Amino acid sequence: MQTTPTLIRNAAWAVLWDAAAERHVYGRDVDIVLRDGHVAAIAPHADGPVDSDLTVIDARQMLAMPGLVNVHTHPTTEPAYRGVREDHGVPEQYMSGLFERLQAFRLDVTGQQAAMRLAYAELMGAGVTAVVDLTAPFEGWIDVMRESGLRVWVGPGYASARWGMSAPQTVTWTWDEAHGRTGFRRAQAIMDEAEADPSGLLRGIVFPAQIDTVEEGLLRDSAALAAERGRPFTTHIAQAVIEVQEMIRRHGMTPIQWAAAIGILSPRAILGHAIFIDEHPSIRWHAARDLALMAEHGVAVAHCPSPFARYGEHLRDFGRYRRRGVRMAMGTDVAPHNIIEEMRLAILLARNAARDLAAADTAAVFHAATVGGADALGRPDMGRLAVGAAADLVLVDLAHPLMVPARDPLRSLVFHAADRAIRHVFVAGRQVLADGRPTLLDVGEAAGILAESQARMLRDAGRHDYRGRSGDAIAPLSLAPHRSQTGPGGRA
Repeated sequence: MQTTPTLIRNAAWAVLWDAAAERHVYGRDVDIVLRDGHVAAIAPHADGPVDSDLTVIDARQMLAMPGLVNVHTHPTTEPAYRGVREDHGVPEQYMSGLFERLQAFRLDVTGQQAAMRLAYAELMGAGVTAVVDLTAPFEGWIDVMRESGLRVWVGPGYASARWGMSAPQTVTWTWDEAHGRTGFRRAQAIMDEAEADPSGLLRGIVFPAQIDTVEEGLLRDSAALAAERGRPFTTHIAQAVIEVQEMIRRHGMTPIQWAAAIGILSPRAILGHAIFIDEHPSIRWHAARDLALMAEHGVAVAHCPSPFARYGEHLRDFGRYRRRGVRMAMGTDVAPHNIIEEMRLAILLARNAARDLAAADTAAVFHAATVGGADALGRPDMGRLAVGAAADLVLVDLAHPLMVPARDPLRSLVFHAADRAIRHVFVAGRQVLADGRPTLLDVGEAAGILAESQARMLRDAGRHDYRGRSGDAIAPLSLAPHRSQTGPGGRA
């Protein structure tokens, strides 16, 4: 992939990597050269002639920072839940609406492609340069990844069982182990295809979908494949109280403990959520081993605060996990795919859970969203601004009103401006976002297509819902229609 050599000239602020101290530090008035997909030079700004082959970006009113790494997303479905998911939950399932939604709502392929384009644009618009896309594969999936210009870890999901419901308080598991094995073989072929892509930006991540929906042998084989091929491994685990209760019923231990017992925890494992551990107040299992096991095996946690906060739950807490030696990375999981807002929420929830200002701060969550995610993916060249690192770089507009005054630009970004101040994004030295707009990704018709697909999804929900309800009955509008818009008896 050819890229244009670029000089980021005289960046007012820069988030640079101090390798000796293993932390990000601030630089001022910095020149950064991107060449051949890498950071070729970083130096104090110097006036004078510029090499003729360099495209120059005047960064005098900008913050240069490493691209953000999002290790847990579902971009092909979550945008379709806009206006549906935000207030949805099932009280009998500890407020989680996960199982009900996935049974009732099924988006068609046209809608998935549109959702993906919108989500990828949103991801880069919030400064993401590398993303883990966890999806049940469909036609055209890899094509949109390639079109976007992002670095993508392709996670084709597969499972041995499907969730269902027979009553509000009852989740069921319907098993088909042959189907799981077929999905595993298909996933291997898709990951191989992605890694052969000439862009060099696509990689595979082994993704058995959930700890409770994949049989033991397939989980073991999945972890073995990841080790054999040098790929990361991820699964949803400890993401729901009902899941934890079911795994204790099956095995007499928590999902984390069982995963350790069958040998699938390792430094290449990224645990999706890992919120409901044995010590969590919603679990209160007699053991207190989960955090120690995660630290011992070197796993990373994909921390996605907002979906759980929506129904009153959260990880207890970011700072405690880190102090106990658990590696932390960041994801979005749901729409909006705005990892900067997730960083802010992670700080606030941690402080509230611990009743301690030091439980999380801007530096810690920024580390998780850059270096933490990069290291979890086995890419120590990402998530850092350093000579030789990947040329994945974000420029933030310091003149944006929500960034002013830029006494501490990262704090202004995380707590105030978020995506609104993201100006330019580079991946492997190629500009994928210019003046806040994607340069490669065509999103022109995606919004209209997604709206039509969502309408079909809601209309058809009754064919899949255990009570035969429409989507509007499962997730009513936030406000009732005005009386003038309803007929006799108050019906619309």
